[in-house]
Amino acid sequence: MAESKRISVHHALGGGFVADVLLWKNWCGGVAALVSSSALWYLFEHAGYNFLSFIANVMLLLVVIVFLWAKAANLLNRPLPPLPDLEISEETIAKVADAMQIWINRALSIAHDIAIERNLLLSLQVAGVLWVISYIGSLFNFLTLIYIGVLLSLSAPLLYDKYQDKVDEKLYLANGIIQTQYRKIHGIVLSKIPKEKKVQ
Repeated sequence: MAESKRISVHHALGGGFVADVLLWKNWCGGVAALVSSSALWYLFEHAGYNFLSFIANVMLLLVVIVFLWAKAANLLNRPLPPLPDLEISEETIAKVADAMQIWINRALSIAHDIAIERNLLLSLQVAGVLWVISYIGSLFNFLTLIYIGVLLSLSAPLLYDKYQDKVDEKLYLANGIIQTQYRKIHGIVLSKIPKEKKVQ
């Protein structure tokens, strides 16, 4: 593959702080994400700590620290603790709502195609994806699955950025094999299924 075909993984990940952390350009952020996720996974998975108790204890510790800091600052004539403005802007809410609307509309469109249009191929695809998710979910605890996702997000983008040409070549070959097998299955099985006429 030509060098000009390479995509910028940093740009594809948004090009900001998150991209720097995922590609380990920000070592402090990457190490902090890895250590904190490992500590939390160990705390909840092996030490048997409860998530609700952990959140309550962290909040209690923060409240006590801020209270004692404010009292000490008042007694010693020092500045109060520098707390940021804890509010969400309307722009952030609008962006999140727009993103949610796109995903919800896509899910509703798929549900419409399955229920109303009776799209058998889409039904089989959705059933296959849900079965794979169910199978993976039966192998791992949900917390372990999230931890594996964090580890993959801290390693896969870096490896893809480093070996992009080789990975793209293998993905191209795998895509060709999958397309060939899909055409065979479609010719043998799916093309024989009668399609219902739309009722208007």
